[in-house]
Amino acid sequence: MLKALLLENLHPQARSILETAGFDVTTRTGALDEAELIEALDGVHLLGIRSKTHVTAEVLAAAPSLVAIGAYCIGTNQIDLAEAAARGVAAFNAPFSNTRSVVEIAIADIISLTRRQTELDRAMHDGIWNKSATGAHEIRGRTLGIIGYGNIGTQLSVLAENLGMSVVFYDTAEKLALGNARRMSTLDELLETADIVTLHVDGRSGNAGLFGAKQFARMRPGAVFLNLSRGFVVDYAALRDAIVAGHVAGAAVDVFPVEPKRKGDPFESELRGLPNVILTPHTGGSTEEAQEAIGQFVSNKVRDYLATGSTTLSVNVPNLALEQQPGVHRLAYLHRNVPGVLAAVNATLAEHGVNIEGQLLATRGELGYVVTDAGARVDPAVVEALSTRPESVRLRLLS
Repeated sequence: MLKALLLENLHPQARSILETAGFDVTTRTGALDEAELIEALDGVHLLGIRSKTHVTAEVLAAAPSLVAIGAYCIGTNQIDLAEAAARGVAAFNAPFSNTRSVVEIAIADIISLTRRQTELDRAMHDGIWNKSATGAHEIRGRTLGIIGYGNIGTQLSVLAENLGMSVVFYDTAEKLALGNARRMSTLDELLETADIVTLHVDGRSGNAGLFGAKQFARMRPGAVFLNLSRGFVVDYAALRDAIVAGHVAGAAVDVFPVEPKRKGDPFESELRGLPNVILTPHTGGSTEEAQEAIGQFVSNKVRDYLATGSTTLSVNVPNLALEQQPGVHRLAYLHRNVPGVLAAVNATLAEHGVNIEGQLLATRGELGYVVTDAGARVDPAVVEALSTRPESVRLRLLS
């Protein structure tokens, strides 16, 4: 029986789908550190995580049974994707499922900061009645600057326009502007234009330290700042200085360079206690709706990969869309992308009298993936011959 380990309090749908597919599923509520994870992965074929558990090269080397990793979130920078691919471990994430949840919390933060709701709320809880319009503004007519115009940035752009905002955006890649949004040619141009600046960049290493003292100084006086993307892209000490100096009027932060691994662990940040600052514990995509959708999406993807070899939307191996064909025996062969592999596979099959019913090949960088459907049961000698070839990464016989 295939074994699955699901960490970090995934939605019950994640477990239900896998158990229905015949997996023996173990769940844990918190993240695991490297040593704990290595121990827990003994005999495990499928690992499900969110953002706190890091799957390093050392973890992968110590987990020879591991076949697939499901990242039940958008980001995958917590996984050594190259090493996983080199060991024949396919990784899948949920690039779209919590987009709406992140967009909605961004809108809520923008309105709350612009109306200074945090300060009014704190005063009321302290028993102080301070009815005043000073420093409170409508968002209608104000300019939203979106840094990172991907799935979240584009949907935020549309909703912000519907609320009467003007939208400008900056992205290093060429992107189609939606509605009346305007592309800025430089980051500085966006910062000098926007009343609200919000980050929605991905977790690539090149984005580390993207936003610091220089960028905060470029922002318009009295602008507000949001980071709902990655903690390591912002210098939070510089943000604190900008808020204390009054240059930045408020901020909403959902992600941090170092985050507690488990619920209830202590949290420290230089942003604690600052006026008009909203701090949330990496919950931008954590709605019940989003977590259910993510649980379904990722569990279906990893289930299908284990059952049929389909790698659609895998983030680290060649993509092939496959369905299970009745009456055939499938060989799924991950290999190094060198010339002559397909010819060698077919020659080996021919030598052992295996008739090919269908075959698909895809490549991705240094990795290739060929899936072959045979009309009769494949002899173990075929598996041995292919598995021991010098370019072989992982061969699975699926039926």
